[in-house]
Amino acid sequence: MLGAIDIFITILCYFGYAFATITFCRKYLEVSQTNERLFYIFLFCSKAFLYGISKYNFVASIFFSLLSHLIFIGFIAFLFRGSIEKKVLTASILIVITTLAANFFQSFLSALALFWMHVAKKISDPILGEWEANLIYWISCVMAILAIRFISKHFLSVFYGMTRKWHVALAVPLLAITLVIDVANWGASHGILVRSGGDMGLYYDQIFSHCEFCILTVLSMFATGFYVFGMNRIYIEQKKSSQYHEQIAAYQMLEEQYRMQERLRHDLKNHLIALYGLLENQELEKMKNYLKNMENTADLGGDEDLTGNRIVDVLLHQKRKLAERNDTIWECDVQMPNPCSISDFDLCVLFGNILDNAVEACEKQANHSSHPWIHIRARAVKKCFLLEVKNSMNETHIRKGKLSDNKTEGHGIGLLNINDVIGKYNGVMNIEMEENAFVISLLIPLSGAAHDMEQVI
Repeated sequence: MLGAIDIFITILCYFGYAFATITFCRKYLEVSQTNERLFYIFLFCSKAFLYGISKYNFVASIFFSLLSHLIFIGFIAFLFRGSIEKKVLTASILIVITTLAANFFQSFLSALALFWMHVAKKISDPILGEWEANLIYWISCVMAILAIRFISKHFLSVFYGMTRKWHVALAVPLLAITLVIDVANWGASHGILVRSGGDMGLYYDQIFSHCEFCILTVLSMFATGFYVFGMNRIYIEQKKSSQYHEQIAAYQMLEEQYRMQERLRHDLKNHLIALYGLLENQELEKMKNYLKNMENTADLGGDEDLTGNRIVDVLLHQKRKLAERNDTIWECDVQMPNPCSISDFDLCVLFGNILDNAVEACEKQANHSSHPWIHIRARAVKKCFLLEVKNSMNETHIRKGKLSDNKTEGHGIGLLNINDVIGKYNGVMNIEMEENAFVISLLIPLSGAAHDMEQVI
């Protein structure tokens, strides 16, 4: 009877593990319904097969663990869609979470059970029986499943926006940590324990060994967390730095473009005299080339984006030209406060990143029946600068709640740069998804405004 209960509970644990695994993978990889069902079947069958092998000691535990990990990586690589590096990273994270959580709770609960048997039952050298070992195994499986469910939401920035090399750089150390734990387990199964010196008995040898495993797994957990999220932080800072220097270059280009326009306006009288001379001599072709050269030199455009700020004027003009290439409907009502306490460079960061994201979203709608659109509104409100940008989005992105495709790099970094500027001026940012639209709103206090945004609003 106990064998039937053992098998039934083990099956429940396997189903729970398969469900937690598929839920984790679905967050970061793509999979069809057919392949999802196949994953359930393959994972369950492989787990049952390997469990049977381990029970009867057909192979050494170290080979059993390595084979189990390789099969798991193979299932994810074969059944899910995405780059191979990303799939290996996904499998590596799941393996290391499961291994560390299961080993920690098995060691902790085993030490606790031995302690209870020694103190409460007065057994001098207690040894866990099959029933106690199975119970501890089941509880450890449940805790590993809960660990997967809890940690899954914290890896969004680790997967999206990173290059394949970074995925590999993250996956390899995780698999190395797993290998260390597997080797330690193999050593323990062959009697390699942390001994008390031979004079304290088997009970204390077991307690010391289980405590050693608890310490090892806890240190491995900290090492894994520091490495994964530390590397992620380094990557983000590098991208932010790279984008920051790109924005400096863009700002310098806008400054130069503005100076060229100013020089053209200053020389406008001389240009008019030259053009009038060409017109009198009926040299229409030269006159046409002259006008074309003036336009190219100053990048003259419509004056509908005149805002009161020279950098914002030029930036809006450039972004409008990019948007109009995809037949994007552009509506702009920007009135910059005068004076404005926000530096021109920071305005370039805010407008540039927001409009780049909006134009990018509209580019993805180029082949759809409805015209993409971008609406921009900015003005001074209650001693604050309010900037609101709305843009249309694909319905699939709205349903998934994503700001951009998974393959897009730099989108999230752009939002981080915007957030840095917002923090610099003690402002607030709000992001919403309306029906078929993405809306971002910024509210930044101007000079002399209250720093408590709740009072301002």
